[in-house]
Amino acid sequence: MTTTSPPAGDWIRGITIRQPWATCILAGKDVENRPRPWSWRGWLLLHTGQITERAPLRDPLVATAIRDRTLPTRAVIGVARLTDCHQDPAGTAPCSPWAQPGAHHLVLADVQELALPIPWPHGQLGPWRPPQDLTDQVLLQLPHLSPEATT
Repeated sequence: MTTTSPPAGDWIRGITIRQPWATCILAGKDVENRPRPWSWRGWLLLHTGQITERAPLRDPLVATAIRDRTLPTRAVIGVARLTDCHQDPAGTAPCSPWAQPGAHHLVLADVQELALPIPWPHGQLGPWRPPQDLTDQVLLQLPHLSPEATT
């Protein structure tokens, strides 16, 4: 019996994140802060932007997370499953040490790092559909990842 997988963009999206934040996700950062909510839920390619923000490198939480790690840019460095998007109610404790007040928190789970970052010069702030060839390169390193593993 043969089954046809949905096209790459139908079960997975990309998210572009500046460094050092992208590498922090690989090291346990469980939320990504964004200015607007996202309706997408499911797998995300973790793509690093072109810019490395220097100021966060002095933050002890960030410095601890990225210790002894490289900070590749313009590459897919891993995958994560987006399980929720919310804002913390005013006057309540943040949902995570990584949560910024007033931001929409993309809650990430099942983070998996690629052994070899995949150079990819394209990306954007909002969720984007990865082309099939990029998804195929990720699946070579993470063969257990599939459209069937989206829940």
